Amino acid sequence: MSPISLPFLGSFFLFYLQTIVAQSLTSTGGTFMLGNLPYYVPATPYTTISAQGFPRLRGVNGLAPVTVVSATAGSDNIGGLASIIRDFAADDVWNTAFLEALYQPYRLYTDFAGAFTQSLIPGSPEGSYAALPAALPGIESPTIGVPSRLYYTRTASKPLAGVRLGIKDIYDIAGVKTGDGNRAVYGFYPPKTANSVPVQRLVDAGAILVGKMKTSQFANGERATADWVDYHSPFNPRGDGYQDPSSSSSGPGAAAGSYPWLDLTLGSDTGGSIRGPSQVQGLFGNRPTHGLVELTGTMPLAPELDTAGFLCRDPTIWKAAGIALYANLPFYTDYPTAIQTINFPTSATSEASNLTLSFLSRLQAFLNAEAPTPLNLTTSWAASKPASAPSSLTALLDLTYPVLISKQQTRLVRDPFFAAYAAVYDGRKPFVDPAPLVRWAFGDSLPDSALAEAQANKTVFMDWFNANILVNDSRTCSQSLLLYASTPSAQYRNLYKEPPTVPFGFLTSRISVFAEVPDVVVPIGQSGYQSNITEHAEVLPVTVDILAAKGCDGMLFNLIEELAAAGIVSTTQAGRTIAGGEILLKRGMIAL
Repeated sequence: MSPISLPFLGSFFLFYLQTIVAQSLTSTGGTFMLGNLPYYVPATPYTTISAQGFPRLRGVNGLAPVTVVSATAGSDNIGGLASIIRDFAADDVWNTAFLEALYQPYRLYTDFAGAFTQSLIPGSPEGSYAALPAALPGIESPTIGVPSRLYYTRTASKPLAGVRLGIKDIYDIAGVKTGDGNRAVYGFYPPKTANSVPVQRLVDAGAILVGKMKTSQFANGERATADWVDYHSPFNPRGDGYQDPSSSSSGPGAAAGSYPWLDLTLGSDTGGSIRGPSQVQGLFGNRPTHGLVELTGTMPLAPELDTAGFLCRDPTIWKAAGIALYANLPFYTDYPTAIQTINFPTSATSEASNLTLSFLSRLQAFLNAEAPTPLNLTTSWAASKPASAPSSLTALLDLTYPVLISKQQTRLVRDPFFAAYAAVYDGRKPFVDPAPLVRWAFGDSLPDSALAEAQANKTVFMDWFNANILVNDSRTCSQSLLLYASTPSAQYRNLYKEPPTVPFGFLTSRISVFAEVPDVVVPIGQSGYQSNITEHAEVLPVTVDILAAKGCDGMLFNLIEELAAAGIVSTTQAGRTIAGGEILLKRGMIAL
């Protein structure tokens, strides 16, 4: 550097500082280490206290750790205080350094699974949210802040008080942009001014929003790595850590499987977007009866099929969330004594089939049910179908799903977005991932009359199914339960694949989609496979889906909770397996 440069740069630096001092500086809070744990402290105090009677507290930047305990005066309370402090130790945000001597701290965690789009904290005005202005070091690892659960007490009116909740990024949150998995959408539209109906119901029940979570683009099904362009697909923590997390509720599934500090995630299910991630990550998940909760403020795929549901490790929290989200849901305590199965194993030829048949046997004993009856939908349809309906279900439903999602999403999402974007950017189109484009192009190739025909075909199947297969009952809500199994198989995310295609066909997983009945995923164990990533034996979750008659969601929530109490199903854990365990590779850190 030449001699003349130094004085010049020095003068500029001083002038710059003088300019800054003249401006008004606003704090956004700060990040601190306390007891070797990272915390974010908001700029606004949680409350204030008088300094009288307090010893001089040691602090940093005007802050000192404090724990406030509510107790009456008297020596008899000393033992009780010790007990309270021991109970505090179970909370992941509190640590003993707070005993040293009032801001509300947020414990900071790294989103090593890449499941979140952003972390959220309460914003201004009240009832809105803002991005967390804090970060931990790490490569492409967003930082999530969570408040202590000790601040919250669950009550009848706040059944989810203190429950940490992640939200799929198709639901509006006040003060926050909704991205729908698309960078152009996120950048183009302003922050939302109100919560979506599902989000508001959960907030009203006391849930703590900690962040928005990745969705495959416009909630269309996308395969990890191969189809994701705007964002990288989240990492499924199970097995070797490089299995597809499924979609479109990819972020909610990966996070629920990865993070013990996260209690609940809100996803959506149009054709399997909650159930797929729940199956591959060993979570309790539900596609509810269609229409149980209004979806105002939620990006649509096909309103005739769209539903809001949960992915969760704990069936008790799952049920509490269901009560909060699905208002006035009847909760039956008597259960069906008839079980039907479809595409179920008939013999224990593998570890997974042995687990599946064992669960079926224990469920049958718990319900004191008759021997399960295999269901053949093809035969049943042929025997009792409406006279004017096609002879096969394939002929009736092969095009129904792709027509509904393509025709409806182009009309409700693509066309208004493209028009608004073109008006601002001189006729340009925004980028869209290949999978939505393929489906939208299919819809464009069909006449407008195809939508009404698909809606009619769906209604024909729904009416027939609900009158003949899963029939309502006044005592047990549903005359029978219908079970199907999900056999785990390795779905590696590091493979080159064929381009995305239109999702034709009628699958077992689409029964609930067309019939509008509840379909819940229940994890029952895990089975082994030989990983070509680790070159070791690893394990993947084994799950069973249970369907019931329309409107019988409450009965299913109660049933699963009782099965857990009886030891037939169990709360799953975050980690490499559904029993826990260190995740083999974390983004930004390697487990040794």
